[in-house]
Amino acid sequence: MRIATWNINGVKARMDALLRWLQEVSPDVVCLQEIKSVDEAFPRLEIEALGYNVETFGQKSWNGVAILSKHRFDDVTRGLPGDDGDEQSRLIEGVFSTESGAIRVCCIYLPNGNPVTTDKFTYKLGWMDRLINFVEARLELEEPFILLGDFNIIPAAIDATFPEKWVGDALFRPESHERWRTLLNLGLTDAQRAVSDEPHYTFWDFKTFGWDRQDGIRIDHLLLSPQAADRLDDVLVHREVRGWDKPSDHVPVEASFVF
Repeated sequence: MRIATWNINGVKARMDALLRWLQEVSPDVVCLQEIKSVDEAFPRLEIEALGYNVETFGQKSWNGVAILSKHRFDDVTRGLPGDDGDEQSRLIEGVFSTESGAIRVCCIYLPNGNPVTTDKFTYKLGWMDRLINFVEARLELEEPFILLGDFNIIPAAIDATFPEKWVGDALFRPESHERWRTLLNLGLTDAQRAVSDEPHYTFWDFKTFGWDRQDGIRIDHLLLSPQAADRLDDVLVHREVRGWDKPSDHVPVEASFVF
């Protein structure tokens, strides 16, 4: 079973690339972030025509997450608990049945947090605290659980071409790293680091011409419960997609599992 994450950076703007990738790679489950579309405007018909079931948690112009799956959804959860006043669409979770039992796939778009001197950073840290509580409860289910998406976290220096330029940034701040470590210490496995100790980048900034200068960072992650980590086979970063026409600034990251 192949499960992927991709910050699409506007599903309508990247529709050609998305459909091409789905046709060429044909993963079983795809989690999208920054769809930037309300639910009723999401281009589901074109995606459903490729054999996918579609569930969204959209928002006009900003944020928004979606799960595309060749498996039928048994259950869908929208929104991160813990703050009834939070109106940002940043989490959607699907549960699927397989021959090996249920699989829980949770797609997130974690806040960026910049500038760190504003309430955006406070919101990021608070969102991560709520996420930790959410994950802790999910792990008590003792089932395959995959938390994936754009975390807006650079975990370590190896995850940036030029780590020194990120010092002080919300993606690389000690407070962000502390919460990342807390997530891992709950019992989650970083899928990419489980299969490789080499640099792998998933984002190249448009504004700084990062792709042209080969200046990348790794901020798109798959974190696995012990029951999912035991079934991990490999992780593939689809770096080639960044060179396509009208690309997103992120590329898909795909993990394969023996389910």
